Amino acid sequence: MISKINNIEYLVGSSDYDVKADIPFNNKVCNFLGDLSIQLNNSQLAKKYPDIKTLAFWCRKKNILKLKNKLQTNESRLGLGFIFHITPSNIPTNFAYSLFFGLLTGNSNIVKVPSRKFEQIEIICSVMQELIKKKYKKIKRKITVVRYTDNDEYTKKVSLICNARLIWGGDNTISNVRKISLNQKALDLSFADRYSLSVIN
Repeated sequence: MISKINNIEYLVGSSDYDVKADIPFNNKVCNFLGDLSIQLNNSQLAKKYPDIKTLAFWCRKKNILKLKNKLQTNESRLGLGFIFHITPSNIPTNFAYSLFFGLLTGNSNIVKVPSRKFEQIEIICSVMQELIKKKYKKIKRKITVVRYTDNDEYTKKVSLICNARLIWGGDNTISNVRKISLNQKALDLSFADRYSLSVIN
């Protein structure tokens, strides 16, 4: 179910979100991602999109446990807390990878998806929402996915309470978002324009 409040479209979650940190790779998150992989693979709508198949393969239980074991340590660790993800407009599944890493590292998350309505985003969010509703109510407030256009007030509001802001989407996007004040104790992590080069002999 998608709800819209004050021009903010909630694809997953609501305005009732959590801001607390958790331990990385906690069991409920790992199990959620494993079940999401299964549900995406079983979705008839998802089957026509190779990028959703790739996402489902990545978040399968075996791979999540492999990542968990690889990063296992005797040190006590805790997530940063509340992460604001601003994702790029040209890669439909990028928002999901950003969200999943946010969850796995022990954080609560608000993810802003592109204003363009990619069907992949609708499918992934619909499956997530249903899974949370049926089985994972305990992590409901750790996952909020929103869509909005030209609403600097909302961006300001979240920027002032988050512990980190992840900005995808190139130099112009980063420049515009950085004009909006960030919580003084928060981190700003950006993924600027990049160029690829290959030399073939």
